Amino acid sequence: MTVVDRELTASFILARDRVVEAWSADDITALTPQQLVPILELKPDVVLLGSGVHQRFPSQAVLAAFLQRGIGVEVMDNAAAARTWNVLAGEHRNVVAAFILV
Repeated sequence: MTVVDRELTASFILARDRVVEAWSADDITALTPQQLVPILELKPDVVLLGSGVHQRFPSQAVLAAFLQRGIGVEVMDNAAAARTWNVLAGEHRNVVAAFILV
């Protein structure tokens, strides 16, 4: 996936002011609440979870980790997450997108 003219080949997290490279996630169905720490540290209002080429969902424990903190979460394929991130970031929303690449 290309981010600001740079090709990224490992899962990553995108905030309005930074990219967190080499995120340890490689399968959304195996994602753990512990792997969310780099996302939560960014203190987003909403998180877009890009699940890869196809939309797949994480465990209820992962979704609950966001919801218990009052953070909105949407799960979608990477292309939809990228488009949605562009719109929300363009509106100056506090949005973070986490993309799983394999």
